[in-house]
Formats: sequence, structure tokens, C-alpha cells
Amino acid sequence: MCLIVLAWRPGHVLPLLVAANRDEFHARPTAVMAEWPDAPGLIAGRDLQAGGTWLGIGPEGRFAALTNIRDPQAEQGSRSRGELPLRFLLGNQGPEAFLNELRREADEYSGFNLLVGDRHALWHFNSHGGQAQALPAGIHGVSNAGLDTPWPKLERAKAALAATLEVPDEPALFALLADTTKPGDAALPKTGVSLDLERLLGSVFITSPTYGTRASTLVFAHADGRRQIVERSFGAEGVPIGEARFEI
Repeated sequence: MCLIVLAWRPGHVLPLLVAANRDEFHARPTAVMAEWPDAPGLIAGRDLQAGGTWLGIGPEGRFAALTNIRDPQAEQGSRSRGELPLRFLLGNQGPEAFLNELRREADEYSGFNLLVGDRHALWHFNSHGGQAQALPAGIHGVSNAGLDTPWPKLERAKAALAATLEVPDEPALFALLADTTKPGDAALPKTGVSLDLERLLGSVFITSPTYGTRASTLVFAHADGRRQIVERSFGAEGVPIGEARFEI
């Protein structure tokens, strides 16, 4: 994923609500969200190049999602980041224990943010900071920097999520993920890539012939244990190509 906004509200009838966009090269082979035949109870997309995932739900109310940290000067890690959500979703450790163990091997991966949670807690880990933290109740977001870094597109998405929280419906949530508004050049982050690339990456929803938003995903986790996940897939230039829907 390249942008995730969420509302974490322990004790609420809808304790976790997630809206996320996965941005990737269109040429990278991907299987759309589905229940994995070799991992019953796991619902996630699948990276067919490296074998991992970027967002999914698993047994016992488990949730995990990943974003990359944009740092073109950093060395590439020896392991695929996509295995990190998968390891949590298929494991049995709690979020805190999992992330504390991960700290010892985080430098084997290129920079990442990882969100992991269950029915009781939601935790975040940023590999550059090296610290795991339990998220307090509220609205949070992460793109390709740190948690709640005030990039314009992340601030727009968080504000849009806040505006729809009272009655969180799919059209409003997908609308916030479809926002193609680009900030002015002065407001763009400076992450070490060219200005043209910063402009391309500056919107919530990204379109181009070769790289862009390939999936928009909503996760609804209810206090009674029900979970719903809806994902829309897109091709080059943001052309819609399908939708997957699950309720467990």
C-alpha cells in the first residue's frame, strides 16, 4: 500500500475502519484479493513476483497492512517486505510481541511501515524509527514516510475519513480514495525524487500509463467479530477492472 487512513475506536460498534490505496507498477504481476487456497481464513491480494501481500485479514480477527518508505538513496533490503503482513496474519503472536521480534531483523528489508492488529489492539512499526507503538484511539494515516506525517494527500484523506465517520458508507469512502487532487509544488514533500515524480505521487489516487493506484480497499471490522472487506482494482490510467467483496 502507499496510503492508508483508518479510524481505531476500541469499544465502538465499528472499532476498526480502514481505507487504503495500493500504488504499484502496472507490469508487476498480482492476484486480486481472494481467500488463499493454501492458507484458509486468509483474505488478501497476492504479489505474484515475490509471493507476499500488502494488506489482508486473517483468522481470529487479525489485520495487517504495509507501506513502503520512499527513500531512493537507501540500499535495497535482502528480503521482500510483502512477507511481513503475511507472517503476522498466519501466525499466533499478538501485535506487540510480533513487532518486538521484528525489530531484530527489520534491517533485512527496505524501509517500511507495518500496521498489525487483532480484536484487542492495533500497533504500528516504522523501520526507520525502529520503535513499535500501540495506536491510541482516533484517526490515523500513513503513506510513504512516518505515521501521521502531514503530507497534503494524507491530510486530505484523513479529513475526508473524519467527515464520513458518523455514517461510514462505501461510496464516500471510495470517493476519498479516488481523489486525484494534486497540491501545489511548494506543498509537495521532498523525498529525493524528481519534481515531476513528486507531482505524480502527490495525489491520493495516482494515474499514469506505467505506475499508479492498482487497488482501493475498505476494511470494516465490527465489535461482534464480523469483518467486511471490499476491493476495487484498476489498470493503467486508473481504468476500473473489477471488484471483490468478502464478509466473514
